[in-house]
Order: sequence, then structure tokens, then C-alpha cells
Amino acid sequence: MREKVSVDLGTKPISQLLIKQSVPASIGILVMSLNVLVDTIFVGNWIGSIAIAAINVVLPVSFFIAALGMSIGIGGSSIISRALGANNKEKALDVFGNQITLTLILITSFVTLGLFFNDEIISAFGGKGDIFEPAKTYYNIVMYGVPFLGFSMMGNNVMRAEGNPKFAMYSMMIPSVGNLIFDYIFIHTLDMGMAGAAWATTGSNFIGFVFVLWYFFSDNSTLKIDWSYLRLKWETISEIGSLGFVTLARQAVVSVTYLFMNNILFHLGGEVSVTAYAIVGRMLMFALFPVFGVTQGFLPIAGYNYGAEQYDRVRESIYTAIKYAAILATIVFILLMAFPETITKMFTQDPEVLKQTPSAMRWVFAATPIIALQLIGAAYFQAIGKAKPALLLTLTRQGFFFIPLILILPKFFGELGVWMSFPISDVLSTIVTGYFLNREIKTDLVKRSTKTA
Repeated sequence: MREKVSVDLGTKPISQLLIKQSVPASIGILVMSLNVLVDTIFVGNWIGSIAIAAINVVLPVSFFIAALGMSIGIGGSSIISRALGANNKEKALDVFGNQITLTLILITSFVTLGLFFNDEIISAFGGKGDIFEPAKTYYNIVMYGVPFLGFSMMGNNVMRAEGNPKFAMYSMMIPSVGNLIFDYIFIHTLDMGMAGAAWATTGSNFIGFVFVLWYFFSDNSTLKIDWSYLRLKWETISEIGSLGFVTLARQAVVSVTYLFMNNILFHLGGEVSVTAYAIVGRMLMFALFPVFGVTQGFLPIAGYNYGAEQYDRVRESIYTAIKYAAILATIVFILLMAFPETITKMFTQDPEVLKQTPSAMRWVFAATPIIALQLIGAAYFQAIGKAKPALLLTLTRQGFFFIPLILILPKFFGELGVWMSFPISDVLSTIVTGYFLNREIKTDLVKRSTKTA
């Protein structure tokens, strides 16, 4: 039965598959994003606006380490999808076993380093002035839960690769709901402040880990945790790493972006500007959940059919995914342009933050309708195992355009230059991605379709 779920990726209509894969992914991302959103609202209203800025300092550090698991998960899952498409279950099991071992070794090592250099890391990421102490309290506790989060992020992508999006959705929903419950208990009821927020996050990461572990020992999974496949093989980890590095590089650039943004905004506007960015950042994670869901749903479909040499279906999946994601992105754009003040008031009643955030939000989301092409285009190359173009296109927006822009534009436009950098980088990266994706379709997919016809 589990094998049939994977085979469906190569036989059922693309639109039907994309909905089947994307809806659970979107719901899971929605719940996870709502968790971050509501968590920020709780922290802002029950602890204070400085607490929002403190979490924004810690988030890129902890999430980068956890993203090692996500990177290994996405890199390995690309191989797993193609292996299952080619009916090579042995290779899929070998990759999965190596994913587990690699995730545990790398994340544990990075967490140890992160705890040893905690003061230096917090300061580097913008934990200055009144932000430092609450950020340190939150950081020191949250880091202990990062290995659980990393393993869950790895497992989540494997679930989706074997055609089980519902369980991937559950793996995101369970810790998210748990975090909200823990937030209420630790922050509101027990009045534990920043420590309560941190323990809520760590506790929710642990229960998510338990669910993922259960799944891979249960009959729901095609790929079992088998001790005989846990021994690392250089050829396997090299293949996982070449594709997973794309995701890791993207998250590394995101973390570097936070480093620059927090420091630049602190210099230009102090704690208020850092808090405004934290709120906008939460909306970036939350509002685009349906677009990210379509991207996640697209990956196993494209990877499986490419492995099965069904190139017409791969091409159809690209166009369908871009169409669906673009429609959803446009809806998000309209809502955010219309209600930025209302959204900001959910997080805080601080008058200075309320004054600055709505305008920043409109700038940040100004080019949202076109981002579908950039996301799907970069994801496609990763899905079919072409690591170099996937890496370059993934880094295009934030690495090649956004970071240089936030270093240059504020010199001419002040804080406005920071916010202007978002839509400009979106437009430029979409143009570049569109060019390479169109060329790839013509030079690779069309030719392969002709040969197999």
C-alpha cells in the first residue's frame, strides 16, 4: 500500500497531485507559521516589544542549525523521490539511513559550539542594548531543543518524498499546537517571561521529534529506520550534501541577512526598528504559507516523474505549480496592502512601532505577486538533482541582490533604503530565474520528451 502511494506520483493527473501534495503542506506551514505568529503576539503583549526583538535575534541562529536537518532532508528527499520513481528502494533506504546519522552528528556539533560562544553570537546578530539579556535567556534554553527540531525537519521532507504529505503536515502541526499551549502555561499562567517562551519552544520541538520517530517505526512509512543503513557512505553523503547544500546555503544567507538587518536597523532606528523588522519577518513567514505549500508539494512530483522519465508530466507540473502559486501570492499581496495597520496592532500597542511598521510592510511585500516564478524555478533544479543551478538561483535573491542592496541603499535613502531593497531584489531575482528556467525547459525537458516519445 505504501508503495502505491509513491507510484501515484507518476500516474495521477498533475493538478490533482499538486492539490493533494500542496494542501497538507500548506496547512502544515500555516499552523507552523501561526505558531510563530501567535507566539510573537503572546510575547509582545505578555512580556513586551523588546522581547519580540530578542527572539528575532535568536531565531536566525537556532533555525540555521536546525536547517542542517532540513537541508539533509530536502537533499536526500530529492534522491529518494527519483529512486522510488526508478523503482530502486534499496537506494532510497540507504539514503534515508545516512540522512539520520548525518543529521544527528552535524546538529549536535553545531549546538555545542553555539552554546560555547553564546555571548559573541548574540551580540553579532544584533543583541545589543536592552535586547541582550532577554535574548541570552531565550537563546540558552532554545538551543537544547534544536537537535529535536532538526531531526523533525529532516523527517518531514522524507515523508513528503515517499508520497505521504498528510503525515508531513501532522509533523508540523503537532509541535505548533503544543507550543501555543506551552506558551499559555509558561508565559501567561506561570509568568516565567522569556524563559517561559524558550521552554515552550523547546518542549514543542521535543514532542514533534517523538511523532516523527514514531512514524518511521510504524507501518505508515515505506522507509523504515534500519540500523544496517545508518553507517555513513561517502558516495551517499556526497550526493545528499551536494543537493542539501542548496537549502543550507539559502538558510545561511537568511541568517546573514538577519545579522545585517538587525545591526543596520539598530544603527538607524534603535530597538524600535529592530522590532518593526521582527514583525514584518513574522508576516513573511506566515502570509506566504500557501505559496511555500505549493513549492513543497511540487518537489516530489517533479522529482518522481523526472526519475521515471515522464518529462511531459514534469513540464506540466512546472507550469501548474507556477500558476497556482502566482494566484495565491496575488491574494496575499492584496490583503497585506490593505490591512498593514490592523496586522501591526495584533503584535504590539507601542506607538513608535505602530508608526513605523505598516509602511515597512507595504514595501517588503510590494513584489509578492511575481515571487512564484522564482520559488518554483529554483525548486525545480533541486527536485531533479541539478545542484549547481539550484544553488545559484536559490542565492540569487538574498545573496546576489538583497544583501548588496541593504548595504548600499541606506546610504542614500536611510531606513527607507532598507525596505526598498525587498521588492527590488524580488524583481531582479525573478527575471534571472525565469530566464534560466525557460532555457532549461527548452534545452532539457523538450529534448528528452522527444527522445522518449
